[in-house]
Amino acid sequence: MGKLEEAIQLRSEGELDKSNELLADLIADFPDDALVNYQYAWSFDVLGLEANAVPYYEKAIQLGLNKRDELGAFIGLGSTYRTLGEYNKSKTTFEKGIKHFPENNALKIFYSMTLYNVGEHSKAMETLLTCLSQTTNDSEILSYKKAIEFYADKLDQTW
Repeated sequence: MGKLEEAIQLRSEGELDKSNELLADLIADFPDDALVNYQYAWSFDVLGLEANAVPYYEKAIQLGLNKRDELGAFIGLGSTYRTLGEYNKSKTTFEKGIKHFPENNALKIFYSMTLYNVGEHSKAMETLLTCLSQTTNDSEILSYKKAIEFYADKLDQTW
């Protein structure tokens, strides 16, 4: 097992500090490796050190990741900005992510949280309701799918 795999394994086992330390060694040896930057950013997030994660998420995205990791990096960076109160950066990050991954509903849900934070409540609810109506298996919600989709972007209208 390589050091990167070991660090990921340690994180999955809850050994967050050990994982972060291993990743610190790796980032020193491979500062321009996108995957190492992404994993290092993630390790800061799970430690509650979100501000430390930002430059590594940014660099990982800039360097280029495979699609699965790129999606994770957009969600991680956008969420990190949001938790730091940098709502406009969060919104921009999620919008870029949605351009790359227009079908990904997890990304849209996190985006809706940021929309709430920037005061775009109607758009936040529209995004949530649309995702809900398109992804739920709940028969009671599905029985109202057409109505939910119809009203999703008309919450401020009255008739």
